[in-house]
Amino acid sequence: MEQYIIRGGKPLMGEVVIGGAKNAALPVLAAAVMTDGECRIDNMPDVRDINVLLQAMKGIGATVDRTDKHEVVISGRNINPDEDVDNEYIRKIRASYYLIGALLGKYKKATVALPGGCDIGSRPIDQHIKGFEALGAKVEIINGRIQATADELIGCNIYMDVVSVGATINIMMAASLAKGVTTIENVAREPHVVDVANFLNSMGAQIRGAGTDIIKIRGVEKFNNCEYSIIPDQIEAGTFMTAAVATRGDITIKNVIPKHLEAISAKLIEMGAKISEDDDEVRVRASGELKSTQIKTLPYPGFPTDMQPQMAISLALANGTSTVSESIFENRFRYVDELTKMGAKIKVNDRTAVITGIEKYQGANVSAPDLRAGAALVIAGLAADGYTVVSDIGYIYRGYEDFDLKLQKLGGDIQLVKNEQEIAKFKYKVV
Repeated sequence: MEQYIIRGGKPLMGEVVIGGAKNAALPVLAAAVMTDGECRIDNMPDVRDINVLLQAMKGIGATVDRTDKHEVVISGRNINPDEDVDNEYIRKIRASYYLIGALLGKYKKATVALPGGCDIGSRPIDQHIKGFEALGAKVEIINGRIQATADELIGCNIYMDVVSVGATINIMMAASLAKGVTTIENVAREPHVVDVANFLNSMGAQIRGAGTDIIKIRGVEKFNNCEYSIIPDQIEAGTFMTAAVATRGDITIKNVIPKHLEAISAKLIEMGAKISEDDDEVRVRASGELKSTQIKTLPYPGFPTDMQPQMAISLALANGTSTVSESIFENRFRYVDELTKMGAKIKVNDRTAVITGIEKYQGANVSAPDLRAGAALVIAGLAADGYTVVSDIGYIYRGYEDFDLKLQKLGGDIQLVKNEQEIAKFKYKVV
């Protein structure tokens, strides 16, 4: 079983280059099958969720040419619309549901396995179904699969009961090949929603308003060839920002869009970090004592739920008492039990964590309960005295490319190991 072993206590220093945004790349790749032409997509992250989705797309007949580690050429010309999207891998990722909107829009039919992903709480698909049905589709859940069919899709007005990134993107994809005009209100405004809209427009869609509360879509008959580059990953960038703060380091984070990081930057500055921005990079420095603060996760442009565990890791090392309120997912505090093994003082009441700062973490054996919490526990290990072993790191592979290698280049003493012998060798190596 693969694990990370970490010897903490060293400030992280240097530069790190951020990859493409996983949460943008997944729906963009799904949307690429909507054209019979070719889509060349670059700045694609080489992470497990991406590779699983590409395999699923191949399984239904899409042409997938991996021209480079971070570039792929996709065509949906040979897709079999009667083929179910269902295998043991696709059920493990949440993003499988994006193929429903893509296939329903193009072929007016789709059968896709119910999505999986990290167990961080209830993530219903009722808003997706509401949108598809409003466009004229019949949607059923049969034997663990979502089946959506329509004689034709007709544009309409749709009001989202709750702000949902996935539903916004899925409905937007289906509506882009519907007849007439669709207006979607109370939509998600996240950067990856805007990125998917821009990608669809590059294929010939007519979408306006992405990034605001209302998106308007004028349906077109078909899509064309395109070339597109995925936006940088704000969550990967934010993870390294918190790593700089927790280890009292100095990291320049390159290939980012600073505006996407504003909510994260604001809280780190409140904690006492120094942050400077350039066109496509941010520098994060922290030294001395950290200050406590309060955080509540909210839809964009609020503080992102995907950064909550990483921020809590830093707050647990700050003077005073901090509170973290989670308004998106109810199971997002599953990492707290692991972090307390390292000495953290955190009490969780429903969806709020009260964090009393400590001076130092102590190394321990911990297990990653999900993707973002796994990355957070690695950061805690880098900030700790002694050795930390992080298990179940397959979660981390889902969303971080070469995480350990990037940390090593910043001076982090971290290594991928596969057994107790390799752990012992790491501990007793000559420095």
